[in-house]
Amino acid sequence: MNFPILSSLILLPTVGALFLFFTKNKDGNNSTVKYVALFTSAVNFLISIYLWISFDQLTSNFQFIEDKTWIEGFINYKVGVDGISILFIILTTFITPLCIVSVNNSVKTRLRDFLIAILIMESFMIGVFCSLDLVVFYLFFEAGLIPMFLIIGIWGGPKRVYSAFKFFLYTLLGSVLMLVAIISIYWISGTTDVIELYELGIDAKYQNLLWLAFFSSFAVKTPMWPVHTWLPDAHVEAPTAGSVLLAAILLKMAGYGFIRFSLGLFPVASEIFTPLIYALSVIAIILTSLIALMQEDMKKLIAYSSVAHMGFVTLGIFTIQQQGIEGSIIQMISHGLVSAALFLCVGVVYDRMHSRMISSYGGIVAIIPKYSILFMLFTLAALGLPGTSGFIGEFLILMGVFKDNFLVAVLASLGVILGAAYMLWLYKRVVFGKLINENLKSLIDLNKSEYFILICLAAPTLFFGFYPDPLINTIEVSVKDLINMYNSNLIIK
Repeated sequence: MNFPILSSLILLPTVGALFLFFTKNKDGNNSTVKYVALFTSAVNFLISIYLWISFDQLTSNFQFIEDKTWIEGFINYKVGVDGISILFIILTTFITPLCIVSVNNSVKTRLRDFLIAILIMESFMIGVFCSLDLVVFYLFFEAGLIPMFLIIGIWGGPKRVYSAFKFFLYTLLGSVLMLVAIISIYWISGTTDVIELYELGIDAKYQNLLWLAFFSSFAVKTPMWPVHTWLPDAHVEAPTAGSVLLAAILLKMAGYGFIRFSLGLFPVASEIFTPLIYALSVIAIILTSLIALMQEDMKKLIAYSSVAHMGFVTLGIFTIQQQGIEGSIIQMISHGLVSAALFLCVGVVYDRMHSRMISSYGGIVAIIPKYSILFMLFTLAALGLPGTSGFIGEFLILMGVFKDNFLVAVLASLGVILGAAYMLWLYKRVVFGKLINENLKSLIDLNKSEYFILICLAAPTLFFGFYPDPLINTIEVSVKDLINMYNSNLIIK
């Protein structure tokens, strides 16, 4: 197929953003602006579905490759997908239109500019998952900081400027070392082409330092303990749509980076540093779960739960087991759906009550039953109840970890118990109990757009919980090939 489908996926949201930019910004045209943005992102989602249907699941080779010379003798614009990256592209194109629908209530000012930021963000995020050149990957990876910085800094809460700068500086400082590492790889190997580097391999004597440089960037972005402190601040201040994008997709870039680059390019170093990853992941799972139990702000609690969930992801990736890596990918997809839904659930009551404090609520089950049922579903999915997508990911990860290290698996299992504790504790305090706050009696249940968004997220959460085969079949061959390449490179070195 000659049609540049991946470039279309990357460029279409930017084209939509440019169209919005050049439209006259009258006060009354908010609905037009929104429809244009929604149409653009919906078309992009349909293209990504076509990509998935056209994708050959029986090969581990990269497909739909586009390779164009950008800077002669140095950088090629090279994009392609395999079984691992395609799911993240679909997640991105699925979440973005839902974010655009959700701005109904949450964004009151400069709606056009907000939608432009979201669309450009979508372009950069898809670019990250398609990139087959280290420089192109880095550019997309870093460029995503700019629209998210603006989303938090302009449309965020009272402490938005502090949170935006903290988010920007943390992630930028981590990534500077990755840039140095990419330049070093070009100096060592003479190329930044990912497929060529897989074939060539990188000399073992350089791998440790290069691995640490990439790790510095991915650890901040994941975020791993102890460089996770920017995430709760960013989530609390970000508008609902910003929180959704941040939790659902931005955090997944680092997980994807660990799989694609840390394992793929630096197998010797990955083997050496696996105990470090295990230690940090277990600390993240247990410590942030305990911190989540202490939170009084709903958004902060969900933010800390994200750190714990991503701890499971990093744990699974570095088991180098089929179940562990597949579980991590499914966990990232599931977390993308469930955390997005939880932040939207918080956004629903915040738009009505203008409070995120748990103590402001209680006894709302009789007033807004539809909301309470859907909130319960996502709460149970977040704690990994069988029948939800959250269970599949966590179960496979723990299977992989048990194969590799029994003690780590036992400690990680504590995170499952603590996860159940803080999520059920949150739900109990918000939804059940006595109706103390009289203002809650005026609460209105989900409107059509809110109901639509949450149903759209609930459907795949349940579907993949009962039938994960479409996800497993897509990633299986690519994961198997990655593990084989990892093991063979270890033997060679």
